[in-house]
Amino acid sequence: MTVIIFIIVLVVLILVHELGHFIVAKLSGMRVDEFGIGYPPRIAGWKFGETEYTINALPFGGFVKIYGEDEVDTEVLTSKRAFSARPKFFQALTLVAGVAMNLLLAYILITATLLMGTPRALAPNEITTATDVHLAIAEILPGSPAAKAGLMSRDEVLSVTGVPGAEPFTSTDPVAFLAYVGSDTSAQALTFTVRRNGVEKNIIATPAAGVLTEDPSRLALGVSIVPVGVIPETLSHAPIDGAIYTWEITKGTALGLATFFGQAITLHANLSQVSGPVGIAGAVGNAYAQGAAALMSIAAIISINLAIINLLPLPALDGGRLLFVIIEAIIRRPIKPSVAATVNGIGFALLLLLMVVVTGSDIWKLVH
Repeated sequence: MTVIIFIIVLVVLILVHELGHFIVAKLSGMRVDEFGIGYPPRIAGWKFGETEYTINALPFGGFVKIYGEDEVDTEVLTSKRAFSARPKFFQALTLVAGVAMNLLLAYILITATLLMGTPRALAPNEITTATDVHLAIAEILPGSPAAKAGLMSRDEVLSVTGVPGAEPFTSTDPVAFLAYVGSDTSAQALTFTVRRNGVEKNIIATPAAGVLTEDPSRLALGVSIVPVGVIPETLSHAPIDGAIYTWEITKGTALGLATFFGQAITLHANLSQVSGPVGIAGAVGNAYAQGAAALMSIAAIISINLAIINLLPLPALDGGRLLFVIIEAIIRRPIKPSVAATVNGIGFALLLLLMVVVTGSDIWKLVH
């Protein structure tokens, strides 16, 4: 199911991207020959006006075929509706339209999740108004009994048993949790029932002394607990907060990618901080298990990443083609097709190599 959900998310994001190119190309007076869902071989096609709309066999996205976009010959140069014959402003606008659509989709998804409400840490005065309230582990001290037992941050605490003479703990009150664990003065093993990525687990942890520097004699597990719940935002606040969050995520993603590529040039890139298709599919699967809001959130983040990556000034990406358009506008003549094809081929090969390396890193993280 994870693979199917991942493919659906990927197809939607790419189709939205291509829809941006399609709409602006049409509005700019360019001839659009084909709008394809998936990649060839073709399964079916319908022609409306001058554009053929096709469904293809490889379900990994889509494409828009604009007349005169990839080749420049005598016929193209004499056609006013070819991509390369339109004003440079319209060419640039068509190229960045895909990026703009991905950012717009991310904003819509983030705003929608805010309206639906997403799980977050609650202040004490918010607990009574929130829904789906539960306790979750916020932090774990390194080397503590909790860390050694295998408890992890974000684990949802369903119950705790093991304190002599006490009923099982099932409350959502963090103060009650601390009191329950603190009442175990005989260092008895406690059994935690937690939910992690939708799966319930039983984990045994034993409080020990010396965990807390401010009170070394006290028995403790070394965890901090927070109440987590869902509080939907109002229609008046969600669009504004959605714009703020979209901007912050976009800015952070851009800075992260700039740092990564800068380190890659000096051969110091940390691949453990980067995910390829395998890692992204896993993240989508985990989000799907947590509900619609989580899935929409991860889709928004992927859409922002797709937008920024496509805007990079690298051959074979929209940003690289945009760079060609800018150069042609400056030198006032087309770049030789042979030069463009060579540069695009090298760029595509480098991108393919990067994808192979990142995918290999994903697989390595899965098996180790």
